[in-house]
Amino acid sequence: MEGKKAREEGENSGVTERWIKRHLVLYIGATRHPFILSIRDGSIDLSSFKRWLEQDYIFVRQFTPFVASVLIKASKKSDDENDMEVVLGGLASLDEEIDWFKSEASKWDVPLSNIAVHKTNQKYCRFLESLMLPEVEYAVAITAYWAIEAVYQQSFAHCLEDGNRTSLELENTCRRWGNEAFAEYCRSLQTIVNRCLEKAPEDVIAKAEVTFLSVLEHEVEFWNMSHGGT
Repeated sequence: MEGKKAREEGENSGVTERWIKRHLVLYIGATRHPFILSIRDGSIDLSSFKRWLEQDYIFVRQFTPFVASVLIKASKKSDDENDMEVVLGGLASLDEEIDWFKSEASKWDVPLSNIAVHKTNQKYCRFLESLMLPEVEYAVAITAYWAIEAVYQQSFAHCLEDGNRTSLELENTCRRWGNEAFAEYCRSLQTIVNRCLEKAPEDVIAKAEVTFLSVLEHEVEFWNMSHGGT
């Protein structure tokens, strides 16, 4: 009976939940990376944090047109008009996010002009550009959008959970992505992804899963870059 119940629960869960279980080691690697754990336990080298801050500022500026492209795909390809509203909400928040990075950079004395873009960051941004092409299916693009946001939410929320020793000066960063409102937004995106994939042909589902894995790999590499600087 227990085996039958487990199978039924697996069948009733969404595609993304099954992916996370299937690729749990990589997912944990992206959401519980040593960079994140060093924030949580208070041991982070602030030079690593500053490196992340400047490189993520560059990334967010590239992430914005990507989200805009997802919005365009939603307007043309989605079977639910509410998708546009969800994506638009995320796009609108990126203006505030860029301002947040500028404010934090000023606080930490991190210059944002003439930044040398790290090769890892360049690689991630090229990946985003590839997803902006018109031939990329909406289900694939929205999968990437959800995965990118979910990794940050899960990572920084961990730094706020019970037992953390996150420093007061980094709590602002953690609350930006670790708060419950952003968690709810990520769940909204995940619901969209699951709905799209339930109706998608097998080849699109396969592409979306590869994209999900690519996001996790890029996130691990981005944390590696921030943590070690190589």
